[in-house]
This record gives sequence, structure tokens and C-alpha cells, in this order.
Amino acid sequence: MIEEVLVTLRANPKIDPVLSTWSWEVPLYLFLGGLAAGIMFFAAIMVLANRQREAPFVTEKLVLWTVILLSVGMAALFLDLSHRWYVFRFYTAFRPSSPMSWGSWILIIIYPICLLQILSTFRQGYPNLARRLERFDIGALALDLSERFRRRIAWISIPFALALGIYTGLLLNTLVARPFWNTAILPVLFLVSALSTAAALTILGTSIKGERNLFTQIDFSLIAVEIFLVLLLVIDLSTGSQVQLAALDLILGGRYTVGFWLLFFSIGLLIPILLEGRELLRKSTSAFYLAPLFVLIGGYLLRQVVMNIGLHSSWVDYANQFDPQLLQLLQ
Repeated sequence: MIEEVLVTLRANPKIDPVLSTWSWEVPLYLFLGGLAAGIMFFAAIMVLANRQREAPFVTEKLVLWTVILLSVGMAALFLDLSHRWYVFRFYTAFRPSSPMSWGSWILIIIYPICLLQILSTFRQGYPNLARRLERFDIGALALDLSERFRRRIAWISIPFALALGIYTGLLLNTLVARPFWNTAILPVLFLVSALSTAAALTILGTSIKGERNLFTQIDFSLIAVEIFLVLLLVIDLSTGSQVQLAALDLILGGRYTVGFWLLFFSIGLLIPILLEGRELLRKSTSAFYLAPLFVLIGGYLLRQVVMNIGLHSSWVDYANQFDPQLLQLLQ
């Protein structure tokens, strides 16, 4: 009789039964990165549409927060790294087949574009700070050139903002070993969510009624698209392989059913779209802050819940197909 012993690294406690290498830092980075991308996109679109006077908050004030949000997100991602002081190696090479390599270089390019966007509206949005910057010749020159080429900066900002928004979902989508993430709908869902959260933040921050109404309409449409994408995600997984069906079960009666449908879908999408629809139809602004607040909460919950579900989904049911006690035979 020939006896065989199955030896596998899947006995690593961080891999089975649940992949547990990521924690709160990753969804926070995905959320803040997407939010920054959405702000960049809307600030550029409003400039190209010559609607700066109609939407001064997002084009002149909120755009400053892109660098801040992105930096906080990058700091969270840095904390998640196991070998933090080797992060520079991302920039010693470029690998076209690696999504992380693409993301690393996109983030580096995004920063100067964000700064140019900020400088192009600094005098209108933050005049006191602009006057301090103008004390230096190079500062005054930077402001002058940025204002002069404002529309060109806006054109450049749009593709990179979209790339950043899509990348936050692409980072998960390319990990094919996690069936719940392995769907082409996920990057699009994250992009639409990023735009929706940026619109929601604009609604909360602006004091101009016209700008608030404009972005309420925009956010209402984006939430409707997001709901459609969520349902499409469920249909896509339900027509997939056996492992994708098993991953789908995690939100259809499984351990993440409440988190996905009650916390994210209901609080983050259904309630906001009902509140914004009521505001648009009845012109009621008594509780205008509730809908965008729920959208922001839902935007973060989407990343957190999707990350957790993906970490629990797997191609192999380890408990049924492998007995860790077999390793004791090698001792």
C-alpha cells in the first residue's frame, strides 16, 4: 500500500480558514483615495463646463482637501505594510502586469496634478493663504501659471482622477484567488461610489443653495447607478463558477448578509436615494445633511464589507478538503 501525506502552506493560520492579512488600514485607504479622486473629477468638470460660479465650493475650496485626504489614505496604507522601509522599491521599476505597480506610479503622478488644481483656484478659494504664498516670487509665478493654464490642468486631471477611482477597485479585482472580488463590476462600482461620496461631501460643505441642488441631482443619479451595479454584481456572481456561488452565499444568508444589505445597501444607498428624491420633488431641505452623511458612511462600509467578504471567500473549502492534523505525521 502506498501512503501519501498532503503538505500545504495553507495550514498557515493567516490564510485558512480566513485570509487575515488586511485590517482597517486598507478600506480606509480605498475610501479616502476614491473620495479624493471624486473631488478631483468634479472640480475639473465644473471648470471645463464654465460653472465655477455655480459650484465655487468644489472648484475653489474642496479641491484643497484632495492632497490631505490622499495623504491620510497613503499613511494608513503605509501602516499596513509589513516591510515599511522598503516601500521605495515600488519606484525602482515599473511592471505593466502588476496592478500595484500601476497604482504606485499613479499615486505619485496624482500629487503634482492635485497641487496644480489647488494653485489654479488658490486666490479665489483661500485668498489669505494665497497672499502669503505671493510673498515669494516663485509662489506668485506658480499661481499665475496655474491660473493661466487652468483648463489644461482640468483636462489632465480627469483621466488621472478616473484612473485613481477605478484603481481602488482594481486592486481587489485582480486578486483572482478571492472569488467575491474577481468580477469586472467591482472597479466600476468603486468608481461610481467614489464619485457619489465626493458629491455628498460637496452637499455637506457648500452654503450655496444652487450648488447643493446641483450635486443633489448628481448624487441621486450616481446612487441609482450604484444600486444597479450592486444588483448586477449579484447576478454576475450567481452565474459564475461554484466558488463564486459559494462567495455569493456569504451575503445571501451567510455571515455578511446583514453587513452588506442592511449596513451598506440600505443605509448607504436606499435611504439616501429616498431622502434625496424627496428633497428634489418637494424642494424640502429640512434634513438635507442626512442623505449625504449616509452616503459617506455607506461609501466606507462598501470598502470594509467587500474587503471582509473577499478575505473569507476562497477557491478551496479548507475545512472539508484538508485536515491540519496530517502535518503531525511529519513530526
